[in-house]
Amino acid sequence: MADPKGFLTTGREVAKTRPVEERVKDWNEVYVPGSLLPIISKQAGRCMDCGIPFCHDGCPLGNLIPEWNDFAYRGDWSAASERLHATNNFPEFTGRLCPAPCESACVLGINQPAVTIKNVEVSIIDKAWDTGDVKPQPPERLSGKTVAVIGSGPAGLAAAQQLTRAGHTVAVYERADRVGGLLRYGIPEFKMEKVHINRRIEQMRAEGTKFRTGVEIGRDIDATKLRRRYDAVVIAAGATVSRDLPVPGRELNGIHFAMEYLPLANKVQEGDYVTPPLTAEGKHVVVIGGGDTGADCVGTAHRQGAASVTQLEIMPQPGEERNANQPWPTFPMLYKVTSAHEEGGERVYSVSTTHFEGDEDGNVQFLHLIEVEFKGGKLEQKPGTERRIPAQLVTLAMGFTGTDQENGLVQQFGLELDARGNIVRDADFQTNVDGVYVAGDAGRGQSLIVWAIAEGRSAARGVDRHLTGVSELHAPIRPTDRSLTV
Repeated sequence: MADPKGFLTTGREVAKTRPVEERVKDWNEVYVPGSLLPIISKQAGRCMDCGIPFCHDGCPLGNLIPEWNDFAYRGDWSAASERLHATNNFPEFTGRLCPAPCESACVLGINQPAVTIKNVEVSIIDKAWDTGDVKPQPPERLSGKTVAVIGSGPAGLAAAQQLTRAGHTVAVYERADRVGGLLRYGIPEFKMEKVHINRRIEQMRAEGTKFRTGVEIGRDIDATKLRRRYDAVVIAAGATVSRDLPVPGRELNGIHFAMEYLPLANKVQEGDYVTPPLTAEGKHVVVIGGGDTGADCVGTAHRQGAASVTQLEIMPQPGEERNANQPWPTFPMLYKVTSAHEEGGERVYSVSTTHFEGDEDGNVQFLHLIEVEFKGGKLEQKPGTERRIPAQLVTLAMGFTGTDQENGLVQQFGLELDARGNIVRDADFQTNVDGVYVAGDAGRGQSLIVWAIAEGRSAARGVDRHLTGVSELHAPIRPTDRSLTV
């Protein structure tokens, strides 16, 4: 145990953010560079080494949190990095993007503010990159087996890196023009600068992983031909079908899915555009959906100079403390103020969109809404609460409903789907087609980045065992595992 009295003598202190008026003028990450290192050792010392670390179960990766907290407290950053990478291929991604269910499960969090696990994690990996502790790990020998990975999001990258290090020859196919999936084009630069993706890709290339961008399996290459070319295939194509809002006026110009809007802003940062083809500049923006993707739209609209930003959520506003029906160590639904919300805009809860109103040219101008409430488990509208708000750009950020079935991949492979549109798999993550595996949101449905990486690692073990008969790869979860809930 690092500091036996750390949790008694040291209060919780988190990463500092840059002033709002400064950060909304650029696309850099919102945190003050270098602000964590002076405080992080003491924060790591708050870890109780509690005997039964429920943080292990809160995180699907099974991260060895008390161990790397101990090393961080003692300043042994190399050992901390080694422990961190033992269970997580990309801690710089999770340390920036994960909502930290590990902190919700922290034993200290029963009656005190939890350990800043996420901040400790990102401090360790950033220090490791700075000191050169992150190096390519090419395999000692090749197996002679080949694997195709479809999709280069966190699940696909994790599977690819694990299989490459196991000695297999791996090629990753990505339909976009750059590697990274939603990490590249769905996550705004102010949440994670893309240098973190780029240097991981270079590490993976040095290890032997091949990348094929601008290739969509199902359209550009027939899935059956791909299967014949490789000894195994891992589908990590995500759950990319956006949930729509079928109300009158949906066809008006200016109403877009979040994943139509966000990638264009990221492409500006990549140098593809000077200004994005779709921008919030000078417009009244309405974001429908109260989750993380909605918050990403809010922050993007602020930086593009929106006249106003309003975020709508059909559910009631969560409380700031755990409800009795969401006890420790489950991941509670709490009122969360992200960096994007700190920057302005209005958040409206318990409302439903009834229709959109446009001008004579077919452009959206107003959104009509009504207040709603749950009665007897049903959602009911409250008469007399109708109103309209200005809306010249509307982004739909209401989640995703399953993997893409229009590009032909599912049909060409002959894959079985469940009732939610997810690809069915067995205990080894194998689909109903021999040698074809699935990892991440394509099999699990929309989920968190830690679950995607855990799925990629676990599917890699299934593939490795299929190809060689045995496997020593780490498999943190089963396909049926779910988050800690009541």
